[in-house]
Amino acid sequence: MDPLQRAGAVAILESGLDSVEGIEGPDGMEADLHETIVAVYPGGALLKIFVDAPALEFAEEAVRSVVGELLERSELLAEWTVDRCEVQLHPDLTQESLAAADGPDAPPDDPVSRKARHAAQAAAGSGGDDYDAAADAADTRDRMLAMAAELRSFSPVMFGVLDDEDEEGGEGDEHDFGALPEDAKLAAGALVYGMHVLVDELFQDVQTLSRERTNVAECDRPFWLLEELPERYALQYDAHFARRFLVTAIALTTRFTNGSFVQLSCVAEELALRLLLREAEVCLDVVGLLDPGVSDALESFAANVYEDMDHEWLYDDSMDGIDESPVGKALGIAPMSIGSWFTPFNEGRYVHPYAEDEPKKAAS
Repeated sequence: MDPLQRAGAVAILESGLDSVEGIEGPDGMEADLHETIVAVYPGGALLKIFVDAPALEFAEEAVRSVVGELLERSELLAEWTVDRCEVQLHPDLTQESLAAADGPDAPPDDPVSRKARHAAQAAAGSGGDDYDAAADAADTRDRMLAMAAELRSFSPVMFGVLDDEDEEGGEGDEHDFGALPEDAKLAAGALVYGMHVLVDELFQDVQTLSRERTNVAECDRPFWLLEELPERYALQYDAHFARRFLVTAIALTTRFTNGSFVQLSCVAEELALRLLLREAEVCLDVVGLLDPGVSDALESFAANVYEDMDHEWLYDDSMDGIDESPVGKALGIAPMSIGSWFTPFNEGRYVHPYAEDEPKKAAS
């Protein structure tokens, strides 16, 4: 779509969704639509719809039904289809649930694990009596395996698969000494699959900040991914930052898939890869494909791509400023404050011109 068509699509979708106040479901269940966010890009639209519903599966079914009916009734969007629909608990409600929960069935503490668990529960019920979890898992597996070939910058060795020379040096079970090729292929496909989710969700976060004209720390709306960046800098995650981070993620994943990747270029790319790895794990876990072999393959990939794990200190407030300390300088730790996230580690690294810091003016 060109810009004029995108503007028209936004108007149609917003108008249609604004006319819906609530949805009635089976057994007297009702869902109220509180707020919608519409973001249109050249290939389609991303919708975020805030719903008050008694169950996750009903929330997803209600939203899918409303959007499908809206497309059918719109002559201009009649050929559009719903590519993906997933449900996510509001962060505040999730926190309340965690605070109240206790016992062996309490949800996990990790936010990404909770997201995967809630999504899996929703998927298990979203298709009604006809839903086949095993078929869905097989479908996703086939799709990921087909996508693996798109990760052109990395050989199976990067995922822990032994090359011929290594295999000749050992005997016994292959899995004892390295990753199975099938596990490595599924891990590679999950990364490509996760790229689509990563870019979609970052794009939505950009739209949220652009509309609210605020930052992540002061915004009342939930975010898909930006809240998973180091919390100490949340006040500086505004729309401009989000756009730079989105461009960085796109530039990084482009190098992953076009065969040109050599090394991570800056702290922002390290953080983007961290999010991508989590997305891949969640996408696998949701359909029950994150077995130990695939998990090990993703860990091997991360260990081979990251030159060090210094960026993890950004999530530990006790390590704040270590890069500027005598110890940090002696260890050669790269600058990690947010002002240096988009600065190339050295002259040989690539950072997209839009994201890269503006050159400092020389003093006159």
